[in-house]
Amino acid sequence: MSTTTVEEHTSADEVAKLAHPKQSNKARIGMIASYVGMAVIVIYCILPFYWMIVSAFRQPTEGRSTEFLPNPPSVQNFIGVFAGSNNFGRALLNSVIVAGTTTILTLIIGMVASYALARLAFRGKAIVLGVIIACSMFPGITLLIPLLKMFSSTPPFGWFPYWINTYQALIVPSLSFALPLAVWNLTAFFRQLPVELEQAAMVDGCTPGQAFRKVIIPLAAPGVFTTAIITFIAAWNEFLIALTFAPDPRIQTATVAISKFTGTTGFDTPYGTIMAAGVIVTVPLLLAVLIFQRRIVAGLTAGGVK
Repeated sequence: MSTTTVEEHTSADEVAKLAHPKQSNKARIGMIASYVGMAVIVIYCILPFYWMIVSAFRQPTEGRSTEFLPNPPSVQNFIGVFAGSNNFGRALLNSVIVAGTTTILTLIIGMVASYALARLAFRGKAIVLGVIIACSMFPGITLLIPLLKMFSSTPPFGWFPYWINTYQALIVPSLSFALPLAVWNLTAFFRQLPVELEQAAMVDGCTPGQAFRKVIIPLAAPGVFTTAIITFIAAWNEFLIALTFAPDPRIQTATVAISKFTGTTGFDTPYGTIMAAGVIVTVPLLLAVLIFQRRIVAGLTAGGVK
């Protein structure tokens, strides 16, 4: 009986193709066009990264070469990144400290705030969420002067005096940009978790805090992990705040250090060294995204289907 059913479906498909040959041709053309479009997008995204890698492996004297392969390959640019007065090793450590601390603080504050917004019912909650997401829409350059006033020692704006050239001056402003997106993402994720989970945990003897810590956070791991990756990448790539609030080379991050690279004469642009530093800064993030891409996709699509 199953064989007969398969034959009926097959014959029906063949009849449909014979009756509508133009539709099958349109479907084939549409599929080819979609593949071509995806290939163009992939090439468009990968080509700059490929050119950065190729330029990094050229000879230092061939920074403006237009060849698609380095001839001959060289690692002198990578040696030059950590040589001289670049201070790139310290800058990498500073980036790790600033981005890691910003991510941890964002997750701690963001999880508590988003859980409260997802579970508590109070008047004006939609307005609060709207204000939070609106705060992330301001261009960073418009907030630079107010932040600089806050970190100055001039009254009445000296809220954080003497913090210039400190890690705090890089972390606190980064929190103001990272928290709105984190709260918005985690609120949507916590909303999809049934409230019966906390109620069942409290019936078993857990306090509300223990239910949140032992039940909700483990279940919310995909969303939390995705938020952590996005926050870390944003803090790692941040340039404007790091350039303004940390002019001291001992505190500057990797992005600022790369912008201050100088050539052999001090006036020429070391293209190869800059590209090599770009590879060193970018590859760890790329590997992390490739390794944890399933968790990232799960966190981004969470709540999309009920």
